[in-house]
Amino acid sequence: MLEFGFASGAFDARPDDGLRLVNAAVTNAVRCVPPKNRPTAAEIRTCRQFLQATMASMPKLSVLLALGRIAHDSVVAALGVDTAKSMPFGHGAVHLAGAGVSLFDSYHCSRYNTNTGVLTEDMFRAVFAAIRSRLAG
Repeated sequence: MLEFGFASGAFDARPDDGLRLVNAAVTNAVRCVPPKNRPTAAEIRTCRQFLQATMASMPKLSVLLALGRIAHDSVVAALGVDTAKSMPFGHGAVHLAGAGVSLFDSYHCSRYNTNTGVLTEDMFRAVFAAIRSRLAG
């Protein structure tokens, strides 16, 4: 996020490291940490109200980045899209989500995905570069 201007300061993995988001926010589509880190459909549906409220609290929201299929599907549902088939998940995919909001997809940056090469640093950077480009016009 620092590299693309979405944060300032220095990351030092401490709460007081001085890192600050710039015109960006981070939230979870699912707020609980279920067993094996796989939320149930009921947990996903229950948490959707919090995601909707978070998005509604951002009047200038123009870009969303979903990290993983669960986040993507939850964002699509939270936006009220009639069918997820019209906005399929895919790493690097970009969807016009209505009301001037663009939804970008990335594989989740979990240790599993990064350690197995499913998601590389270059792939992740490319998504942020595309978002920065979209915001620049």
